[in-house]
Amino acid sequence: MNAQSRVWFVTGSSSGFGRNIVEEVIARGERVVATARDPRTLEDLVARAPDRVLAVRLDVTKPEQVQESIAVALKHFGAIDVLVNNAGYTLLGAVEETSDAELRAVFEPLFFGAVAMTRAVLPHMRERRTGIIVQVSSVTGFVTYPGVGAYSAAKHALEGLSESLAKEVAPLGVKVLLVEPGMFRTKLLGPSYRQMPELAPYAETVGPMRAYVAQSAGTQPGDPEKAAKAIVDAVDAGAPTLRLFLGPDAPGAIREKLAQVAADVDRTEQVALAMGF
Repeated sequence: MNAQSRVWFVTGSSSGFGRNIVEEVIARGERVVATARDPRTLEDLVARAPDRVLAVRLDVTKPEQVQESIAVALKHFGAIDVLVNNAGYTLLGAVEETSDAELRAVFEPLFFGAVAMTRAVLPHMRERRTGIIVQVSSVTGFVTYPGVGAYSAAKHALEGLSESLAKEVAPLGVKVLLVEPGMFRTKLLGPSYRQMPELAPYAETVGPMRAYVAQSAGTQPGDPEKAAKAIVDAVDAGAPTLRLFLGPDAPGAIREKLAQVAADVDRTEQVALAMGF
């Protein structure tokens, strides 16, 4: 895949990681389809490289827009080499505090929208026997904390599906890259953040997370520009790993979760082995 002729397709390009990735792609001289529910938010990106940037209206929760955006991209550039599923928002609240409507709503862009985009681009990638699908997940797609159950569930679902997908498409020349960022200084805790009504019994468990989020907005330790560079670098390298952990807080959180799982296996292994006929 020649980087200078490579075509990226990025969902949620108006802010956060999506915008940073588009900016990095432009800086490297590559072509990109930048998408947002309101394409006017992308005008400055198009102005930087009108011949290499195509702005497309896209709400990933609308199937007709998913299909249309892929068709427009292929007609304009003739190919899609890298799909970046990035669109979504954060939601904070205990499981009991989160309504069915809110739970289903957060799954729409984070899981179902990403899956719809993936399915829409796969026939093209399979035909060409090349392509990389970048799923922007989260450390909370692997680790959980009080108050992020709904968001974490959607990301866990995306990761589970993507692990299976990676095994299915590897013989077809297509790769999958799961990006798991920790806390980065994006607007994810700003306009793209929803908080559920509080129930008093969860003040002790979810309360500290609410306080942390309120204090952290705008001061998160991760630099999103560095994250964008790391993601593009990983694509340049051919996505050599399934997972790409990002942020100074990510490795410790992941290792702690792995240690907890290993400890549970050790404690229950003999019970498991004794279950045979």
